Amino acid sequence: MASVHESLYFNPMMTNGVVHANVFGIKDWVTPYKISVLVLLDEIKRMTILERRRLNKLILPLQQGPDLTLGQLLKTVDECCPSTAYAVKLRLHVMAGGELKDMESFFDTLPSPFSDLASEAYKTSVVGLFMRHMLLAYNKLSFSQVYKLYTALQRYYHGHYLPSLDSKQSLPAMVAEEEDGDMELTNVEDSMEGEMEKEELDSSPLRSPAPVNEDTPSRGPLSQKQAEYFLARQAYLLKNDENKALKPAALQEELNNMLKFNPDFTEAHYLSYLNSMRVQDIFISTHSLLHYFDRLILTGAEGKSNGDEGYGRSLRYAALNLAALHCRFGHYQQADLALQEAIRIAQESNDHVCLQHCLSWLYTLEQMKGSDSSVLTEDSVKMAAHFCLPYLASLGIQSLVQQGAIGGKTANKLMDALKDTDILHWKHSLSELIDISLAQTTSIWRMYGKSTMAQQQAQLLLNMNSLEPVNFGVQQNNTEAFAVALCHLAELHAEQGLFGASSDILKHLKEQFPPHTQHAKLWMLCDLKIQFERAMNDGKYHLAEPHVTAIAALNQKEGLYRKALVLKAQNQTTEAYKVLQQLQQRCEKTKCTEMIIRVMLSTAELHWESSGFATALPLLLQALALARQHHLQSLASETILHLAYTQLMLGIPEQALNILHEAMEPILAHGAVIDKGRALLLVAKCQMAMGGTRPGEQRHTALELAVQTLDEAATYFSKLDCKERLRDVYYLQARLHHSLGHVPERNKCAMLFRLLDQELPSSAAPLITRL
Repeated sequence: MASVHESLYFNPMMTNGVVHANVFGIKDWVTPYKISVLVLLDEIKRMTILERRRLNKLILPLQQGPDLTLGQLLKTVDECCPSTAYAVKLRLHVMAGGELKDMESFFDTLPSPFSDLASEAYKTSVVGLFMRHMLLAYNKLSFSQVYKLYTALQRYYHGHYLPSLDSKQSLPAMVAEEEDGDMELTNVEDSMEGEMEKEELDSSPLRSPAPVNEDTPSRGPLSQKQAEYFLARQAYLLKNDENKALKPAALQEELNNMLKFNPDFTEAHYLSYLNSMRVQDIFISTHSLLHYFDRLILTGAEGKSNGDEGYGRSLRYAALNLAALHCRFGHYQQADLALQEAIRIAQESNDHVCLQHCLSWLYTLEQMKGSDSSVLTEDSVKMAAHFCLPYLASLGIQSLVQQGAIGGKTANKLMDALKDTDILHWKHSLSELIDISLAQTTSIWRMYGKSTMAQQQAQLLLNMNSLEPVNFGVQQNNTEAFAVALCHLAELHAEQGLFGASSDILKHLKEQFPPHTQHAKLWMLCDLKIQFERAMNDGKYHLAEPHVTAIAALNQKEGLYRKALVLKAQNQTTEAYKVLQQLQQRCEKTKCTEMIIRVMLSTAELHWESSGFATALPLLLQALALARQHHLQSLASETILHLAYTQLMLGIPEQALNILHEAMEPILAHGAVIDKGRALLLVAKCQMAMGGTRPGEQRHTALELAVQTLDEAATYFSKLDCKERLRDVYYLQARLHHSLGHVPERNKCAMLFRLLDQELPSSAAPLITRL
């Protein structure tokens, strides 16, 4: 199911969507890139209205983003306004190819932010503020500094046309350091190790409000605005569209570069913590989280909450985040200690909001341990409603629904609870929780064996428009909820034999969630399970065996279960039984009912091959009672198939056929193709057994009916290209046609059986005694 606590992490750097970073001594300075932006802004008055509208989407990212090469800047502007890009290039050519007075003249002719009230450069506008900062910074430069700036502009311009020159002489980032009121320019080129590497800009910048720097981190020191913009953008992308954020290694390198120039930049430490969580790096994530709160206290970056209150607030949220970190890594004892510390400090400060977050993580921690946390969850929901915290209240209700599904509650009660939470989501525009709710509903219907309803809910989620405003060109389909829904759809299509559609879905998942993203393990596990099932259905156990290790790396229980299936298929009964017993003990501790039932069914199959069919009956009846108690329809139908097969082998085909009719309807309506084929094959075997004891015409009619049933079963097995099952079908059909005297049909089925028997390895179990 989708994780309902992914958003419980307190993110202090994103208060009201604003990154608080005011630790820089200098707000801005003049660089060759910013001169190019000034030229672009000066060209606004010559643009048409349509061109201005297109350019407005670029102004803020160009001003606040890290410095670009001239080629990147011109490419970005060219896709928006080709004529303007040419004009900018021409003016830079005149300026860089002329003399120093040309640059001086350019700054003298810039429109004043205080002169024209109707101009885009008015003092309160974004353009006006930027121009004012640049003019003030330029006017403070000495003559030697102006000359250095001009030579840097020449290298900046000519480096675009002479790549060899640009590679040898990196763009000089002109750093303005304020010392005793004077502005001193220093070339960062001398203090940087290595060469600057600039990648080309993505080809679709104008389709998003933030077109630049997705894969082009800055190497020099950033100004305050640039750092704030970079951190806000990357934090937003990590939360909403991780695929568009910088890759973990590139982002960490950029953050290290930022911290090298300013080690006390608190928000950079927090973003480093979030980035480390993507790759499950416990050391760096803990290091960055502790450094963030240490710097937060030292710099007093809590606004009005300075002093004792600010210090205490930082401490309790530091402990809370540390507890959440240990929860993510499965360190339950350390998480419990950190959580108790956060609760103690929050109680001393009378911080009810922090206490509610602590209570949410407390019942989450108990749930991760496998304990019953329903009482704690109910208390959390009541308190969150009392303090008017709809987000935490909704998370609590969704956790109760998840616990109820695992505990065997009926579907109608769970759906009523989710309906009430959906009303709360729409009322408060909690779009993230709407997505999680639909993903939860999909998982619940799938668990209960209602594949049609699960597919409907997944399609509803994929076709829903998000309420959250889309910034930076972010698509709202890169969350965990969408990954869960798409994985369900991939598995549902594979179960129906639509492997082409399933492959397309997985391909889309791989594009939306690359391997370095935190939700990639969902589609990885889904893909491996589909490949494993296909190999097992084809009887190619040597191909299924390598997938077991990969599955176990992502999910240990699933890996153990499939290891037992491979061992059983290879007739290693003793080893398979040991693995199943080990798995059952683990599942009983964590109350994983679905896996317990599957283990019971596999153990019953081992009883068939070793101690006899009668010894499997108590185990199958126990599994059936457990499946019905938890309303797991698909597993209940699977158990009925095993019971019917056991009764058939015990010599009571009439009773087996009677209970088969109970399972046929849900299997044909919601079951996988392989289950439909197996059920019909078992029905045909029962019809054959009953027809053999009947006289004359009744026997002939029963055998004809069995042939028709086998034809239908063969249709389902053909969809999956399940050659091992088809071999069984052709064998039985050849025997039936021989008994009925249909010589041509018998010869045809015998030939098909012989071809498959030569292709496939021989089976240890007789064909007639296999479910």
